Amino acid sequence: MKFCIVGAGAIGGFVAARLAGAGHEVALVARGPHLAALKRDGITVLEADGTRHTHRVAAHGHVSEAGPADVVLLTLKAMQLGPMAADLPNLFHDGTVVVPMQNGVPWWYFQRHGGEHEGLSLASVDPSGALAAAIPAERIVGCVVYPASEIASPGVIRHVEGERLPLGELDGTVTPRVEAISRAFQDGGLKAPVLTDIRSEIWLKLWGNLTFNPLSALTRATLDRICAEPLTRELAAAMMTEAALVAGRLGISFRVPIERRIEGASKVRGHKTSMLQDIEAGRPTELDPLLGSVIELARLTGSDVPNIRAVYACTRLLEATVRQ
Repeated sequence: MKFCIVGAGAIGGFVAARLAGAGHEVALVARGPHLAALKRDGITVLEADGTRHTHRVAAHGHVSEAGPADVVLLTLKAMQLGPMAADLPNLFHDGTVVVPMQNGVPWWYFQRHGGEHEGLSLASVDPSGALAAAIPAERIVGCVVYPASEIASPGVIRHVEGERLPLGELDGTVTPRVEAISRAFQDGGLKAPVLTDIRSEIWLKLWGNLTFNPLSALTRATLDRICAEPLTRELAAAMMTEAALVAGRLGISFRVPIERRIEGASKVRGHKTSMLQDIEAGRPTELDPLLGSVIELARLTGSDVPNIRAVYACTRLLEATVRQ
């Protein structure tokens, strides 16, 4: 099976190395010093258990150079996808499957949904409609990304923790293609269960991200400190309650209670969220996929989310101020 991974960053590089190590053909699309290192040295992963492994992969600076693939993994951040949407069909043959691997509510959320909002486009994550136009819903298999990794240096990825990458068809069926991708991931030591309700899994991860990411960016605090402070813990619970209301009106229920979710976050000591890292580096954040999308869905379902709106407004101003 030939994989093309668009976005050879922390997650893309980690998954690429695991797939290449399992014997799959892997092409990476990258840029800058990272691209040069991949071409020169291959992709190296420093595993959480202290082991190190390097694999040769094909590395390209543009999707048009990579050629068609059986599976295209989109591992860029959500806000980076739109500008390159028109180029993505260069990677497709008749049977190509596209696996978006972004945080937050995906642009395809209501595609092959089957509910009253079937086919609805989310302006917060695909404002121009470019992604929906470039990638037919029939090609998409959903995925939720749980591993944590980081770029140690160009071409070198440090795996921090986690190996779980649940997969699911958008219509909830179990098909040979999603099972084949699951097996390929498992070949590389990844945990890739096939789910019949991938949207519930998206909300479960989003529940923590939409809360702790912006709170950490605003306060510069790590997860354990946010959860230990009574007032921020209370705010986190209020935001989760509002998100659960929106999700519930879309037919989603959570298998984990709020206090258990917060308690789990409190045990992650000293960890800076990706949004805090982006703010510190002056980079654009995933604010709209994580919070803007939930606010858009709140309007759609007639849900009141005052805490989420307030945190969104403050974080949006913080991002604009930092980037200035």
